[in-house]
Amino acid sequence: MRLVHVYDSDSLNENVTFLNCLRLPYVTRLKCGGFIFSLRMNHTMSDGSGISQFLKALSELANEAKEPSILPMWCRELLCAREPPKVSCIHREYQQLPPDTKSNFIHHSFFFGPKEIYAIRALLPHHLSKSTSFEILTACLWRCRTKALQWKNSNEEIRLLCIVNARCRLNPPLPEGFYGNAVVFPAAVTTVGKLCGRPLGYAVELVKNAKNEATEEYVHSMIDLMETKGRPCSTRSGSFVVSDISKASLKDLDFGWGKAVYGGVAKAGLGDIPGVSVYMHFTNSKGEQGRVVPICLPINAMERLEKELDNILKANNNGKMILRSNF
Repeated sequence: MRLVHVYDSDSLNENVTFLNCLRLPYVTRLKCGGFIFSLRMNHTMSDGSGISQFLKALSELANEAKEPSILPMWCRELLCAREPPKVSCIHREYQQLPPDTKSNFIHHSFFFGPKEIYAIRALLPHHLSKSTSFEILTACLWRCRTKALQWKNSNEEIRLLCIVNARCRLNPPLPEGFYGNAVVFPAAVTTVGKLCGRPLGYAVELVKNAKNEATEEYVHSMIDLMETKGRPCSTRSGSFVVSDISKASLKDLDFGWGKAVYGGVAKAGLGDIPGVSVYMHFTNSKGEQGRVVPICLPINAMERLEKELDNILKANNNGKMILRSNF
């Protein structure tokens, strides 16, 4: 890890080359006595689980532990390609397509608690009513987001990429302390017309099928694809990428001043990829626990997304739902 002492915000641009940092912690002290602990990272070093492990270890050491409760494990050789490599699965998440047209994007965050999930679940047929909250929320957001973007061609192919932790998909599983990248993101693929024109249950089925693709063979096939194709970028055109870290222990981190009020990403997107949303645990001003979801869209599309979500939630709760979080 590279540690850099930064005295003020101007120094960030002058003295720090972010892209050369594997991890760059940065602390902002607030006048109220609290502080913001942020971390900029090179994603080739760790995935979300690895970052959570690193932050937990840091908090334990800050509280005078002699060593972390979970020791870090390198073990990168466990994810090497097979000999010979064998791409045995279809990986539509890596289909190379022209990038989307650039636009002016804005960031908003939305809170989904038990009432909101109940309202969305009410739209599903009985055989899907036991779907997980992740599947329901993801299907709803994907569908509403696609409507908000107002695609001109209803036959345009679009994708949902579900980031899946592969640690327990392998046999034997990766060791507990493994902090590297161990995620796959199988793709649900359909057209704009089908996703927007069919009931929400159609989208839920697509999400379920995508999650179920992430088998042990799928993980090894993806690793072999990286080996044979020279590590291609994932498909960006028409893609919505989701990751759920709401069960991570970020909210429980304590660096000596008590547990965090909020733990998660600062905004939607990943680098220059705007279509990435991370679900995080959050307690709103009413004390309700749920997920907060940051979303990045063009300005007009964001306004349409808010209306789409509000219409769904209002219709099933007999009143207007306030979606945008105020944190």
